[in-house]
Formats: sequence, structure tokens, C-alpha cells
Amino acid sequence: MDAPHWLLALLPVWVLALTAPGPDTLMVVRTAATAGRRAGYACAAGIGLGNAIWAGAALAGLAVLFAEAAWLYRLVVLLGASYLSVVGARLLLAAWRGGSGPAAEAAGATGVAGGFRRGLATNLANPKAAMFFASVLAVAAPPDAPAAVLAALVAGAAVTSAGWFALVAGVLAAPPMMASYRRAGRALDGVAGALFLGLGTALAWREAR
Repeated sequence: MDAPHWLLALLPVWVLALTAPGPDTLMVVRTAATAGRRAGYACAAGIGLGNAIWAGAALAGLAVLFAEAAWLYRLVVLLGASYLSVVGARLLLAAWRGGSGPAAEAAGATGVAGGFRRGLATNLANPKAAMFFASVLAVAAPPDAPAAVLAALVAGAAVTSAGWFALVAGVLAAPPMMASYRRAGRALDGVAGALFLGLGTALAWREAR
């Protein structure tokens, strides 16, 4: 199968994976709604870079590495679970305190740099992203695919994911949406915190079994 055909075959799978709600979406939503459009865009850029890292690693043999060194995959999962759990706990504490104090500041992305860091960290902390690229992208790409095509694929993963989440950030950073979020911020922080903590706990429990 030549490059255009297998790329087209990958496209619907990537669109579904990209638009399905998950930790990345939750982080962009909260960042944009609490810290504004620029911070939301920065968070989206961080997620794009994270996806580029995972895509590049998958094409470089991430699936084979995980298969040969199961402990490494377990370590990646446990580190990711720890980060997601900490974010969830901070959000829950912020919700309990009513969105004020140190917990709220720690849970929210303050400014462009903070938004970028949180977007990147949230994406890299999600082992599902690693396994998606390792199981779908690396398998679908022909072994004789030109380096330029593979590089374009990595760039495409970064650009499309950053673009999608930038769109989400732009919508959530609109004044009416920010006002609505702030009115219901305590409840939404509680829901987001529970989801982050639940995902982190589930990942850790799965690896501990």
C-alpha cells in the first residue's frame, strides 16, 4: 500500500482518537476557561508536542521496546498515573476550597508557560497516547516508508492535535463561556478532579495487579 492510501486509512482512526474526550480535553477546557485564550492555545501547543514525541517514538520502535522491556512500560504507566492522580487531587482540593487559595493556583494553568507545561505533561502522562501510536501508527506505516513521509506524519500528529485543541480553547475562552465556567467552576473542578484521579488510580491499580 503506497503512502497516500495508508495515510487515508489512518485518518478516520486518528480523528476519532483525537476528538474523543480524555485528560487532554479536560486540561484544555479548564486552562482556557480559567486562564484565557492565550493560555489555552499554549496548552494545545503542549499537547501537540506531546503527540509528536509519542508518534516519533512509536515510529522509532516504541512497541518493540515495550514488548522487550515490560518493566519500562509499567514505569511509564505508573509515572503517568501518579501525575494524573496529583492533578486530580489538586482539582478536588480546589473545588472543596471554593476555587481559592494555593490549591486553585496549583491546579490551574497560570499564563502561557504554565498552560504549555500542563498540556505537555498531561499528554505525556497518558499511556493510552503511547499505546495508540505504538499499536496503530507504527503498525500501519510500511517498513519501507520514506523518511520524509514519516517526518510528515509526526508533524501532522502535532499540527492536527494542536489545531483541534486550539479550537476547543478558542471556544471555551469566549467571554460567555468563561463566565459560565466561573459560575459553575467549583462543581466542574470537582468533576474534572474526580476524572483525573479516577483515571490515575485505575491505571495504577491495573499495573499493580
